[in-house]
Amino acid sequence: MIEPVSPVPADRLLIAAAQLNPVVGDVAGNAARIRAVRDEAKAQGADLVVFSELFLCGYPPEDLVLKPAFQQACRQAIEALAAESAEGPALLVGAPWVDNGRLHNAVLLLEAGRIAAVRYKVDLPNYGVFDEKRVFVPGPLPGPIPFKGVRLGVPVCEDIWGPD
Repeated sequence: MIEPVSPVPADRLLIAAAQLNPVVGDVAGNAARIRAVRDEAKAQGADLVVFSELFLCGYPPEDLVLKPAFQQACRQAIEALAAESAEGPALLVGAPWVDNGRLHNAVLLLEAGRIAAVRYKVDLPNYGVFDEKRVFVPGPLPGPIPFKGVRLGVPVCEDIWGPD
């Protein structure tokens, strides 16, 4: 999954990209995949492991994300992964996230045993097989996430296509 890398100087950030196929609806199985890749990346010396959009629940989740029990399962999995992140590496995980009663397509930075940052997808597609506007609320235009002395821009999918 992760190619071995040469040692990285202390003034650099080593980021592992998790190129996996999550299973739609399999929160527990996808969380297990996150843990396995995290452990492999830790052995490689990674500072951060980046997962794809809505990796935790699989994409596209469609109506599954409207079910409160599914939303709760996703939240519990994120909270457990966050608690396990104390020893590193940090994780950047895509997941559905409810904030103030509003459901978002989110990316969460899990670092130092906590949820360190949350950013929401802004440009929700609504064409072809994509029906995100029906199930998600767009977030505000996100700012970068501070991480180990750098600022991480974390646009989600179509967010990177716009000028902002």
